[in-house]
Amino acid sequence: MGQKKDLTGSEKSKIVRSLAEGCSSLKIAKLLKRDHRTIKRFIQNSQQGRKKRVEKLRRKITAHELRKVKRAAAKMPLATSLAIFQSCNITGVPKSTRCAILRDMAKARKAERRPPLNKTHKLKRQDWAKKYLKTDFSKVLWTDEMRVSLDGPDGWARGWIGKGQRAPVRLRRQQGGGGVLVWAGIIKDELVGPFRVEDGVKLNSQSYCQFLEDTFFKQWYRKKSASFKKNMIFMQDNAPSHASKYSTAWLARKLIKEEKLMTWPPCSPDLNPIENLWSIIKCEIYKEGKQYTSLNSVWEAVVAAARNVDGEQIKTLTESMDGRLLSVLAKKGGYIGC
Repeated sequence: MGQKKDLTGSEKSKIVRSLAEGCSSLKIAKLLKRDHRTIKRFIQNSQQGRKKRVEKLRRKITAHELRKVKRAAAKMPLATSLAIFQSCNITGVPKSTRCAILRDMAKARKAERRPPLNKTHKLKRQDWAKKYLKTDFSKVLWTDEMRVSLDGPDGWARGWIGKGQRAPVRLRRQQGGGGVLVWAGIIKDELVGPFRVEDGVKLNSQSYCQFLEDTFFKQWYRKKSASFKKNMIFMQDNAPSHASKYSTAWLARKLIKEEKLMTWPPCSPDLNPIENLWSIIKCEIYKEGKQYTSLNSVWEAVVAAARNVDGEQIKTLTESMDGRLLSVLAKKGGYIGC
């Protein structure tokens, strides 16, 4: 809600005259059609006005550094403020100051998308959090698929464009030029995969189970010890190919059933730590608005980015689950910040 205007000089004069005539503050507020609290505050201190917002002094950078930032922003129009300042060897500048400086010469926008949550979804999220509150999440394998396109997310093709500078030209292709479907998992501090779904294959229940057999089970799971398999909990979301009776029965034949197969609440990508891994990988492969010319090249970029994710980063994600569950309960099933 926007700030209301201060009392004008004529309104203040009317208040003084009305008070001299014995009018109450409530009556004066009705006459002037102003909020009663505003009138009362003026009466208590006739000199009081609405406090103006005072902008905090930002850290100053030299004219030479400012020119370097402007040139870097022109050369790296889709880079982050941190990347721009680091390329100029300017350190120790907080994000708020960097953005305030860049805002004087450019503009950046980013949209946020989330599936809607209704009352039933929130209740199921709370029940899920209560059920797994005492779970040892180091034994949970978090899995999911990600589609990567040649062009990358449309919303990421934005950056700091200097005043007087033209935005760089990007290829425009239908459906982002096509893409690759990638499956991966994380458990404790280990990355499983990534594995590429064969081009042109639509994942239904049968193809999903066959894909798991050819990749996850043959290339990773079969190498694990019996004690590991006994304690591991398999997590997957509620995609139709995952939650179907066929897939559930197929996993049960692999002894992944009951307590070894985690139930999953609806509309809950924020609770799956592997979503944060996808963000890390996408930030790397699409940095500075990079585009690709073939499906093999974008797949190679995914593999390279995944190799650069170290065990400590993965461990940080898997160890965040206790905090996520507590946040879900604190927000009564609402979305959490992750």
